[in-house]
Amino acid sequence: MKPGKRNLITDVPGLLVGNSRDDTLKSGVSVLLGRETFTAAVHVMGGAPGTRETDLLAPDKTVQQVDALVLSGGSAFGLDAASGVADGLRAQGRGFAVGDQRVPIVPGAILFDLLNGGDKSWTENPYKPLGAAALANAAEDFALGTEGAGTGATTRSLKGGLGSASLVLDCGITVGALVAVNALGDVTGNGPEFWAGPWEFGDEFGGLGPVRQHDPGAEPGFKHGQATTIAIVATDAALSQAEAQRMATAAHDGMARAIVPAHTPYDGDLVFVAATGARPLPDQILTPMALGHAAATCLARAIARGVYSARPAPADPVPCWAQKYRPTVPARN
Repeated sequence: MKPGKRNLITDVPGLLVGNSRDDTLKSGVSVLLGRETFTAAVHVMGGAPGTRETDLLAPDKTVQQVDALVLSGGSAFGLDAASGVADGLRAQGRGFAVGDQRVPIVPGAILFDLLNGGDKSWTENPYKPLGAAALANAAEDFALGTEGAGTGATTRSLKGGLGSASLVLDCGITVGALVAVNALGDVTGNGPEFWAGPWEFGDEFGGLGPVRQHDPGAEPGFKHGQATTIAIVATDAALSQAEAQRMATAAHDGMARAIVPAHTPYDGDLVFVAATGARPLPDQILTPMALGHAAATCLARAIARGVYSARPAPADPVPCWAQKYRPTVPARN
């Protein structure tokens, strides 16, 4: 396996990502858009999720395809971002056909960033227009770090962010991940090295190697209800909803590799899967195993890349990785 051309989730053909952010609000929205509808599934392992339209992603439900997936800041207020995306898709004539009406199917998930130093004194929910703006920005290339749903994200000791990564399997199938990292746990040990270090390709998040020092007795940054890492893993493989859900389950291993601790009762950690169906599975037994491994690897790397790329902003409650560690990391030859 090797990273795709962009090392982004949009290396999966037919997928676009749009981001919007409000720096005063310290929050934002990310949208994964398919040029065509795609099969989607979800798996939740955190104890405090916030979601929209996830029930219909179960394998026994009537609607098997969706138009877009939304990740948003804003806690429950951020669920309204999907309404802005749905309005934009409806204006494009997209959506599930019901008679002469089109109903865009837009599942979404949110993270808690209401206490991150931003101005939250709005009188009207700002997330619907942020969702519409993210949809309008959908493209193959996009920035990481303090962008989209990761704009105001934090971890226990560092600023969080928006991350992405990709892998191309030997059989030609592509897997990618998009994640907004906002966790009670840490993504590094006691130094600059990332827990995801063993799965790094090249120096995509510094090339620092595995964690060298950590305190196994360190307590997570307990902030009741103030976390959640939300992610999308995508592939061009042809998967049923049940197969996509199994891939989402396997992808959670990547979250556990990159965040310590992960999946706490106070994180709403979840993973969506988007499968465009362009490539049949070469092997019905071995390929799904490879897809699960690739999904976990991509998600771990994407988490580290999101935190590594975060930028400082006024009133941040914690430093970003570059502020804390860049002066101490020797220059690479």
